[in-house]
Amino acid sequence: VQLQASGGGLVHAGASLRLSCAASGSIVNMGWFRRAAGKDREPVAAITWTDFATYYASSVKGRFTISRDDAKNTVWLQMNSLKPEDTAVYYCAATRAAIQSLNWAPSYWGQGTQVTVSS
Repeated sequence: VQLQASGGGLVHAGASLRLSCAASGSIVNMGWFRRAAGKDREPVAAITWTDFATYYASSVKGRFTISRDDAKNTVWLQMNSLKPEDTAVYYCAATRAAIQSLNWAPSYWGQGTQVTVSS
């Protein structure tokens, strides 16, 4: 399984960005993690492949939306009202195991994409 992420960039606070992650192979559940400089990697959002259940970190709930397209085997992360604290490398991740919360363990990782939000 390979994951190809794209869509990062440099924006001002309040702007929007959309990240995408295209998966090859059979994927069940996907999501996004991020790692800010000097901090541990943290889960951001996840979406299940079977019932469209979504999970969000409290810090992004209401601003970020995760969605997916079965036909394209692609997941998007729409990020609105970006804040400087959203600055991080964002990683796409996937698993064939069930996801029941944001606390899940990916089996597959994509390359990171940098998101930088200036104040």
